[in-house]
Amino acid sequence: MGDPYEILGVDRSASQADIRKAYRKLAKECHPDLNPGDAVAEARFKEISTAQSLLSDPEKRQRFDDGEIDAAGNEQPDRSYYNAYADTADGAKYARYSGDHSAENMSDIFADLFGRRGSAEGMKLRGGDISYTLNVDWLEAAKGAKKRATMADGKTLDISIPEGIRDRQTLRLKGKGMPGIGGGPPGDAYIEVHINAHRFFTRKDNNVHVTVPVSLNEAVLGGKIQVPTIAGAVEMKIPKSANTGTTLRLKGRGILDPKSGQHGDQYVRLEVMLPKEPDEALTAFASDWSPATAYNPRDGMMEP
Repeated sequence: MGDPYEILGVDRSASQADIRKAYRKLAKECHPDLNPGDAVAEARFKEISTAQSLLSDPEKRQRFDDGEIDAAGNEQPDRSYYNAYADTADGAKYARYSGDHSAENMSDIFADLFGRRGSAEGMKLRGGDISYTLNVDWLEAAKGAKKRATMADGKTLDISIPEGIRDRQTLRLKGKGMPGIGGGPPGDAYIEVHINAHRFFTRKDNNVHVTVPVSLNEAVLGGKIQVPTIAGAVEMKIPKSANTGTTLRLKGRGILDPKSGQHGDQYVRLEVMLPKEPDEALTAFASDWSPATAYNPRDGMMEP
């Protein structure tokens, strides 16, 4: 989004009255209900509404002027107070409004617009949409979840997180936006989902990747071990002489593809781990051991 002062066509020193006057003039020109089917007018209306929402709030305006928030009202990075100020307890970030669509404000606009023909009384207009961001845990996104979240504006929403949702995907909650005007229908709420990183799972397409440590005995002798999956621990067979980097596949243990209805796979990368403390028996064995076939694990690395 561009500079809100430029969007409304006012100076940075403009008074609140000047800002309101500029917004009302532009809103009358671009409101979607007066320009049905005009995507450009709708986008322009959202832009000027967002600009007005920021500049009409003295505190937000001052914080924008000071560089503490951006033109959309989001916190600028690298601020020590960011987490304390911007996050609610359940991870719901600051709401990003599509604009000031209060009944009082819009009634004023349409009273001006239709003043020569009486008033805007009796008009039914759809309420404005609201945009939010919501942080969810990695497993909640992978498996799906139902959350009741209190957003930064105080509104409580029941949100169904669909299984397999992707990072930055947007959910639409119909009728959960701003109330309508004159009995018109409410707008919608749009939730942009931000997925928190997991401590050991990662996602690539619909496949899950995880690195699992194995002991020296398990790597040399092979056997069965328990490995984590998004649905819980499962048993997996390790081949003999497994190395760090050996990757095994668990078919169908990945994330649901909503289009095909099929799950991806899970790929388990093994990482051989020696004991944390030196082991005298292992040290003695390694000192006396000579492989039947000589090998250099760094073979080829020294070539230009």
